[in-house]
Amino acid sequence: MSTFTRLLRALPAMAFLVVFGTAATASASTMEDIMERGTLRVAVQTQGPPISFVDAHGERTGLAVEVVRNMAEDMGVELELQDYSWQGLIPALLSGKADLIAADMTPTPKRATQLLFTEPIFFTEIIAFANEDKGYSHWEDLKEEGATIGAPEASTYAAAADIKLPELTMKEYQGGTAATAQAVSSGRVDAGISDSGTIKAFLEDYPEFEVLEGTLRKEPLSFATRPDSVHLLMFMDNYIRFTEHSGQLGELLDYWWNTQDWEEDH
Repeated sequence: MSTFTRLLRALPAMAFLVVFGTAATASASTMEDIMERGTLRVAVQTQGPPISFVDAHGERTGLAVEVVRNMAEDMGVELELQDYSWQGLIPALLSGKADLIAADMTPTPKRATQLLFTEPIFFTEIIAFANEDKGYSHWEDLKEEGATIGAPEASTYAAAADIKLPELTMKEYQGGTAATAQAVSSGRVDAGISDSGTIKAFLEDYPEFEVLEGTLRKEPLSFATRPDSVHLLMFMDNYIRFTEHSGQLGELLDYWWNTQDWEEDH
């Protein structure tokens, strides 16, 4: 076999090493940057409890915040929380301002074209709510002619409502479930769409609300990072599994999501 022929046969393997060697270097860069700077930069949302909010003591807390707070501590780095609106989370991550997004974000196929998502941290149920005097009992009662529904802007809640209730008028609100709840309370819409965990936080402030029976859809919720941050993604997946098996994640979920115990402390 000539030297030229051997070179031709070796080219595919060489190309593989170049491509994947470069990818390995790129994927490790985010983790290396975190460890070198000693800070984990996390984009969180401003939409309110129980995921991320400022409590009565002026401290940022919530389920997502406490998960990444523990994560940063276990990594041996400081935590830097960056507060954004829902619409600002992905741009902040892709622009390099943040290392990851810690929010109640559903890993939809469209979002996955831009981001790398972790394994689901937990699952939630998308539900409908309305003022008691509306007389609705089940979300399917909303199908009556002329009903209007509200949901957070660009959310999977709105997407679920479009699928399950396509004949209804949809109004999307900036400001998440808080803005949607205000719209329902004031009568600007007949009902709102949110998730089972988030709406619990608003029932005390809006005693006139009734959670309607039935689930529009069940969804996984995950954290996200950039496509070049494979090492960080693998670390987060490992961290989720580790804290799940140790019981630490379950304790946080019970405190923040499955019950309302956190309200007395915050």
